[in-house]
Amino acid sequence: MRRNNAAIANKSRDANNIAIPVIAVFDVGKTNKKLLLFDEQYNVVYEEEEQLPEISDEDGFACEDVHALTQWLQSSFNRLVKNKRFAVKALNFSAYGASFVHLDEQVQPCLPLYNYLKPYPENLKRQFYDSYGGESLVAKQTASPVLGSLNSGMQLYRLRYERPAVFEKIKYSLHLPQYCSFVLSGNTSSDITSIGCHTNLWNFKDNAYHAWVYTEGIDKKLPGIKPGNYVAGIAGEGVKVGIGLHDSSAALIPYLYSYEEPFVLLSTGTWCISLNPFNHEALSNYELHHDCLCYLTYKGEAVKASRLFAGYAHEQQTKRLAAYFNKPEDYYRGVSYNSRLAATVNKTGMQQKRAEAMTLTSVSGTRNLQEFDNYEAAYHQLISDIITQQVRSTNLVLTATPVRKIFVDGGFSRNSVYMHMLAGNYPNMAIYAAAVPQASALGAAMVLHEQWNDSAMPPGLVKLQRYLAE
Repeated sequence: MRRNNAAIANKSRDANNIAIPVIAVFDVGKTNKKLLLFDEQYNVVYEEEEQLPEISDEDGFACEDVHALTQWLQSSFNRLVKNKRFAVKALNFSAYGASFVHLDEQVQPCLPLYNYLKPYPENLKRQFYDSYGGESLVAKQTASPVLGSLNSGMQLYRLRYERPAVFEKIKYSLHLPQYCSFVLSGNTSSDITSIGCHTNLWNFKDNAYHAWVYTEGIDKKLPGIKPGNYVAGIAGEGVKVGIGLHDSSAALIPYLYSYEEPFVLLSTGTWCISLNPFNHEALSNYELHHDCLCYLTYKGEAVKASRLFAGYAHEQQTKRLAAYFNKPEDYYRGVSYNSRLAATVNKTGMQQKRAEAMTLTSVSGTRNLQEFDNYEAAYHQLISDIITQQVRSTNLVLTATPVRKIFVDGGFSRNSVYMHMLAGNYPNMAIYAAAVPQASALGAAMVLHEQWNDSAMPPGLVKLQRYLAE
């Protein structure tokens, strides 16, 4: 009801030419960049989207154009504050992790914003892990599987040894969310959610930077760590600017606010990530070798997570099904769960050979499609194969916790075949499809609530639909 009243109030403001009080959030993804405005009840009242062409770094590898990104942030904000429909009270950022912007003495970007997918030199990797106790030890201490450039601290280590003269000229290295904040606040800071996302920088047991960060002089390049709800500065006419959050950690905030009892959030997309904020046990070698890691919430609490490349596998296999059965590539969107077909699926597990952690290939890619009478039967088998993998992945973070609820958001949450089969594999769990519009941006807005919003936090930010095994 409060949300409806807010909508009515906003219409009334519009009718009387009264500006709507809002918080703005720049949500910076690798592909899509968004600017969103939330009103006092956290309804999205404005949204725009931009795609910026990539450029190449000095090695010819594709990367973000930091100058185009900077210009977009500045021009979008300047245009926003001139819009008389809205009264912007605060501003925050959510952005992808594992990416640094390096600033020189004039606090200007002095290097490309390197792509975290850029291959990492094997000789440097060996040098690093040999120097600091080996892969298993460092991975356990930092809750970071060995991921090369995706361990963002390793990008600084690479500069230190491959380009020492350039490294010396760096005054500050800012993770991308904090760089976005710097562009509009003018102040530099570090944030625990960016430091704590598989960077190799943070010793989770000691709750401090890992010893190697000090040994290599990396700490001198990192500004002081500020709380997640810290106001970094003021932009425009009194707009309070937050320090920004890593997007995966930001997306958890609406759930942590809404539910106190233990849960797992299964965030589905290209990667399907199982996040358990209630599992505080140290990562085991087995978990690390199966691509488990830990994130940090904006309060500095560990979140154990496991990853699966299931969305990508689904995309590839639905193309295969469409070609074989002569259907459109998105035909699967119209396939509803059928309990009879579900009962006929082959429960064979997954291929055990793996090229790297948790990219275990399901048997779906090798199944003989001549065995299926139609697309629907083959699709039920495909989802069953994916669920077999997903259960194994999610179970890695379920141990030693009293979790009784799994929330699924993202693409698979709208797939009835997936949701019913997942429920069938967890008969003692409550399985929900969750809908949180713009979860990462909403989380970034919520952490600044007390800085701009006198209203109480509204209920019902997460919409749930329960699924049962049939």
